Amino acid sequence: MPLDEKAVQELLDKKAIEEVLVRYCRGADRGDADLIAGAYHADAIEDHGGTFLGKASDYIAMLRKVLPTAPRMSHAITNMLIELEDDSHATSECYIMTFSRRGEGTADGYDSLTMARLIDKFEKRDGQWKISHRRLAWEWNHEMPLRETWGRGMIAPDPSVLIRGGKMPNDILYNYSLGRD
Repeated sequence: MPLDEKAVQELLDKKAIEEVLVRYCRGADRGDADLIAGAYHADAIEDHGGTFLGKASDYIAMLRKVLPTAPRMSHAITNMLIELEDDSHATSECYIMTFSRRGEGTADGYDSLTMARLIDKFEKRDGQWKISHRRLAWEWNHEMPLRETWGRGMIAPDPSVLIRGGKMPNDILYNYSLGRD
């Protein structure tokens, strides 16, 4: 059977778009605004579902101030669908579930679960897929009292020994060499 070069290119394009989305989430979680900036074309528009509407570069400038001290966050992407319109335009839809810890160390600290949906217009310019226009829709939010017992002690009877995620440059991602020094 001959190789279907068009189908292979479509798979490569979809994978490249998927990686843009995953790197965006890594940037949000690690406080790495450069990773977030890398997801957008310079002239991109960000519509963050009623919380921000404007140039993505302005959104990123705001994130550069907020992310280093933002609370602990984790973003998970689900139900990702990427539709290629042609060889340089695509639309993606995915859900983002975000966990964030708010007010840690205070009497009114809480954990927040939020589900949002991203509709992104992608363009391939100079061989790179990036977001040209993002629209976010908030789906739901659930808040609960902050209560971290690590499986009521079954995961870690002494949580102080756990290696915890952090913001750039203190997260293990930025200081773990995999023995390739």
